[in-house]
Amino acid sequence: MHLFNRWLLCLVLGVVFWGGGLIATVPPNAVATPMPTSPLVAYLPPGNAVTDGRALLRYSLPIDNQDIRTIQKDLEGLSEWLRSKRWGPIIRDAKKIDKLIGRRRDAILGDIPSERQTLAAQYLDEIRAGLEPLIAGAEAKNRETVWVQRGDLLEKVGAIEEMMVTEFPFEVPEEYSHLPQLKGRATVEFETNKGTMLAVIDGYTAPVTGGNFVDLVQRGFYDDMPFIRAEDFYVLQTGDPAGPEEGFIDPKTGEYRAVPLEILVKGDEEPIYGATLEELGRYLDDPVLPFSAFGVMGFARPPSDVNGGSSQFFFFLFEPELTPAGLNLLDGRFAVFGCVVENKELLEELGQGDRIVSAKVIDGLENLVQPTT
Repeated sequence: MHLFNRWLLCLVLGVVFWGGGLIATVPPNAVATPMPTSPLVAYLPPGNAVTDGRALLRYSLPIDNQDIRTIQKDLEGLSEWLRSKRWGPIIRDAKKIDKLIGRRRDAILGDIPSERQTLAAQYLDEIRAGLEPLIAGAEAKNRETVWVQRGDLLEKVGAIEEMMVTEFPFEVPEEYSHLPQLKGRATVEFETNKGTMLAVIDGYTAPVTGGNFVDLVQRGFYDDMPFIRAEDFYVLQTGDPAGPEEGFIDPKTGEYRAVPLEILVKGDEEPIYGATLEELGRYLDDPVLPFSAFGVMGFARPPSDVNGGSSQFFFFLFEPELTPAGLNLLDGRFAVFGCVVENKELLEELGQGDRIVSAKVIDGLENLVQPTT
């Protein structure tokens, strides 16, 4: 990575720390200096990183049905063939999916509760039917048809995958039982002064962070909230109600609500709490939800306290050259708890001084579990 880009990435860490103190201390004529060499910077992730937010959310679901995962992977992979206009592989993979569904239909439905199987079977039938116009579009070299059909089929695949999740996959440590928890997913609508966008908040990977956020949304905490940081190519940050040291004060206790750093790593059964992956020496480990897609939502925290986040969060403005997937310095240092899934282009128009007019939960509120004490 270019030396100047590394220096810029250091700056973004200061932006997303509570209050963004690092930015204020860098003089405008500062000279770029080398970052310390570490395995994190030298590491090149294998394969192509997932840079689509919806795909990240699909892959992060806690399921273990390899058939539906193969269907998803092949459909996701059509975008690569489409970019290079390789119509033959698109037709080949679509036919492969059709055969797989025909051969493994019962195995797919077997991982779905009986009360949901009828709807899942309908979706499988619709996926097979939808492959026909996709193949026809590829044969006609019609990119728009293939792209639209692919998106529609992936929505149905995602719905089937969500049906396979029958229980929350792990127990949150007792020490965090005093905090709200999101045992599943919720959809939040953000109305800003420049438009509206939707985000999915993921409790499967960050139940404490997600629960805290959804609880604050329900309280109207983010209504009429300004964006306090807007750094090109990096982050758009908000959630600061009164000043750089302020967060959410729980009216029941009169105390600052602090949220622990929470990161679920691929292959782990439950999240890591209270430490960055760097601190644990896990430089090469990949978070289940990484900072690799435009519109990913991360939770800000004080630079000196990994467990001191409260209300500030940021939208990640993914830029491949400056914040490359698998190489950016946010992974493993900040909690990812959701992603914008509709009208994410709005993030390119918003800046410092713009506002969240209102934020409200429009789906999944039943997954918010409030503390009993």
